[in-house]
Amino acid sequence: MYVKDKVIVITGACGLLGKEFVKSILINGGIPIITDISSESLSKFGDKLKSEFPSNSCSLMVLDINSKDSITTVLDNVQQKYGKIDALVNNAYPRNNNYGRSFGDVEYNDLCENVNLNLGGYFLTSQQFAGFFSKQGFGNIVNISSIYGIISPRFEIYDGTSMTMPVEYAIIKSALIHLTKYMAKLFKGKNIRFNCLSPGGIIDKQPESFLDKYKDFCSSKGMLMPEDLTGALIFLLSDMSLFVNGQNIVVDDGFTL
Repeated sequence: MYVKDKVIVITGACGLLGKEFVKSILINGGIPIITDISSESLSKFGDKLKSEFPSNSCSLMVLDINSKDSITTVLDNVQQKYGKIDALVNNAYPRNNNYGRSFGDVEYNDLCENVNLNLGGYFLTSQQFAGFFSKQGFGNIVNISSIYGIISPRFEIYDGTSMTMPVEYAIIKSALIHLTKYMAKLFKGKNIRFNCLSPGGIIDKQPESFLDKYKDFCSSKGMLMPEDLTGALIFLLSDMSLFVNGQNIVVDDGFTL
C-alpha cells in the first residue's frame, strides 16, 4: 500500500497509460482523481472500474489541460471533497487532426498548435498545481515524457511501415524534461517534487516487422505493456522517493543504451 490514502490527480486517465496508472494507484491504496477531456470516456472507464474494484475510492472529473478555468475547477472540487491533493500525474496528450505527419509534410501552424496543446497544457497544469501545492505546503508532480525526449529517433526501425516518429513528439517530450528540471529548481525549498517518467515504446497494434526491429535495441522484452511502467510511477508517487527531485526515470528495457 505504497500510496495509501494519497489523493492523486491523473490527467488523460482514460488513455492507454492512464487506465493502468489509475488501477495501480487503487491497488496500492491511493485515491485516484480520474480526469479526462471526454465525459463519455470517463463514464465508460468509471463503469469498468466499479466492476473490477467494487469498493474503490475515486472521483471522475472532466478536465481540459488547456483551460485555466477547467484546471482551477478541478483543484477546487478535489480540495473541497478530500481536503488535500498529494500529487499530479501529467499524462494527457492532446493533439490536432494533422498530428503525426512526416517531417516534410508538417505545416507550421500545425506544429505550433500541437506544441501549444501538449507542452503548453503541461505547463499550464503544472503552473496551477504548483501554485496550489505552494499554498498547501507540499505536493508532487510527475510528468510523462518519453525516451525520444532524451535520444534522437531511431528512424531505421520505421522503414517499411506507414509509421514515423513525429517531430512534434520529439520537441514536446524533450522540452518537458527540461521544464520539469526548471520547476524543481524554481520551487526548491517549497516541499514540492517534480520528476519525469520516460517510457520506451508501448505495444499498441504496431506491425510485427516494427516490433522485431525495435526489440533488437532492447535487453530482453522489447516494447512494453502499459503495466510495465506502474512500478516506477508508484515509486515516484510514494514516500520511497521523498528525496528524488528534478529527475527523469527511464523505463525502456535498455532501448536508449
